[in-house]
Amino acid sequence: MPGRTLLVTNDFPPRRGGIETFCHELAVRLARHGGVVVYTSATPGGRDFDAGLDFPVVRDRSGVLLPTPRVAARAAALLREHSCDRVLFGAAAPLGLAARRLRAAGARRIVALTHGHEVWWALLPGSRALLRRIGRGVDVLTYLGGFTRAQVARALDPRDLGKLVRLAPGVDPDVFHPDVDGSAVRDRYGLGEAPVVL
Repeated sequence: MPGRTLLVTNDFPPRRGGIETFCHELAVRLARHGGVVVYTSATPGGRDFDAGLDFPVVRDRSGVLLPTPRVAARAAALLREHSCDRVLFGAAAPLGLAARRLRAAGARRIVALTHGHEVWWALLPGSRALLRRIGRGVDVLTYLGGFTRAQVARALDPRDLGKLVRLAPGVDPDVFHPDVDGSAVRDRYGLGEAPVVL
């Protein structure tokens, strides 16, 4: 049986946001299928949030994880300690720069997610070179849509273009469905009954 996945991310609750929610939902699902260990940054309320989870969360002392030698060494130690054989970077840049160190520590499969901010990494010469290194070090680099793919692809070594994989996340149909009563939100914002475009 394969080992667990080490999820390395700055984007994890109780911080709020789309990437945070996405990484949390991935962790919940990975916990059901082989296991997951989350390595993330410190944030107020983190310990209380983590106590309610069914998988280990290791919070770094820093409020932002950067691919420094210390953070890469800690991630490598967690990989070994928890028998992880896969790594998932919650956001490819910049943490994906630690991919080579984690591969050397025993990671057999490394996936890095892009969410759109990597587009500007692809546009600037210095960060473009770093994004190219990330692409070289991972097995899969995801993208959400064609625009992001096109921009990121321009930064990659042509040999790494096959690593680009579209990841179109779904939504939880138990939470998001047409039968949800939105009247409280409509009343609060004075939206009436007309269709609303967000």
